[in-house]
Amino acid sequence: MAYSWGIGSCTTKFKPKYAAFFNYLIHNFWLYPNYGIARQPQFVFAEKVDAMVKVHVFNRSGELVGPIDAPRAELSDEEWQRQLTPEQYQIARDKGTERAFCGTLLDNKQQGVYACICCGLPLFSSDAKFNSGTGWPSFFQPIAAENVAEERDASYGMIRTEILCARCDCHLGHVFEDGPSPMRLRYCLNSASLKFTPSTDLAALADPLAG
Repeated sequence: MAYSWGIGSCTTKFKPKYAAFFNYLIHNFWLYPNYGIARQPQFVFAEKVDAMVKVHVFNRSGELVGPIDAPRAELSDEEWQRQLTPEQYQIARDKGTERAFCGTLLDNKQQGVYACICCGLPLFSSDAKFNSGTGWPSFFQPIAAENVAEERDASYGMIRTEILCARCDCHLGHVFEDGPSPMRLRYCLNSASLKFTPSTDLAALADPLAG
């Protein structure tokens, strides 16, 4: 059995045993001269024992407010599996990576907000989206720093910085220091970890805690 990959059409085939190595190459050596030099976390996260987190959310008027204290979204694996599709679960909860150039939100050019597929927390705005040429949706900053957590990732024999939803620990992707000015950061995301809401419908993201 072979998997398919390719720019746009996703038609190039490769054997399953090479899939992880293939994603490693694409994720770290695709475009930029310093590609693959992962951003080091700027702070160390304590074990997640607090039941509350400080995040920014939308109110009923479609305005981003905060930070506010919000309870962490914690479900069992079985509950997440019931809520998500198999692909969403494999990526968002099991830290998988979708194939390059195949994500449904890669070429999305609408104005709006990208929220967590698991708990609905707003994560990135279309205003910060750019074409990195890497095959994954890319942003130079989150919608609010508090909404995206960072952790050290030592998988595949390298050190990278994993990014997660601050409220539910949904795996989003990784952040690298090869983005555009002025931030010089590239938040590399999986479409399967995100839900897009157009700017005309931001009130639909209203959080009850926002009042």
